[in-house]
Amino acid sequence: YQRRVHGIFVDADQIVRTDLHELYNMDLQGHALAYTPFCDSRQETNGFRFWKQGYWRDHLRGRPYHISAIYVVDVKRFRQIAAGDNLRMIYDNLSQDPNSLANLDQDLPNYTQYLVPIYSLPLEWLWCETWCDDESKTRAKTIDLCNNPLTKTPKLESARRIVPEWDEYDQFVRKFEIGLNLHD
Repeated sequence: YQRRVHGIFVDADQIVRTDLHELYNMDLQGHALAYTPFCDSRQETNGFRFWKQGYWRDHLRGRPYHISAIYVVDVKRFRQIAAGDNLRMIYDNLSQDPNSLANLDQDLPNYTQYLVPIYSLPLEWLWCETWCDDESKTRAKTIDLCNNPLTKTPKLESARRIVPEWDEYDQFVRKFEIGLNLHD
């Protein structure tokens, strides 16, 4: 038995609908990094899929572009393959151009996946209304309140509309905040 040492990052605008222990225990099949690929089942936003055209399409050569709203790091494997050193070296080279790495947290790992391969998490680990169709939401383990270029709806408004349990979560947090107030 080998003990896993995984770190999980979850974006602040992400609603987790499952036990992350499943993700923590997932076999990353020897990869140091695991991200969910962008889904592409919502047809209305086809023209906004930057990773399927131009520079990113050519660079990825058929590999998926992954979103950084949730990801897993196998810390032991990350150190074994010196992933941090490789990412830093490439970042130093790319950062000299102000037009590169517009979305650093996801552009850098996607750019370097030939050097630091990414394990693609199953799509249900990240549902985003912009890119994923409504039918796939029923299987969503997390919901990302990503920006929608078609509607430009504020995130809290989107949360109330997209996430049925949002009001319950919001009330829980409000009650918790009231309990934290210290009285003089």
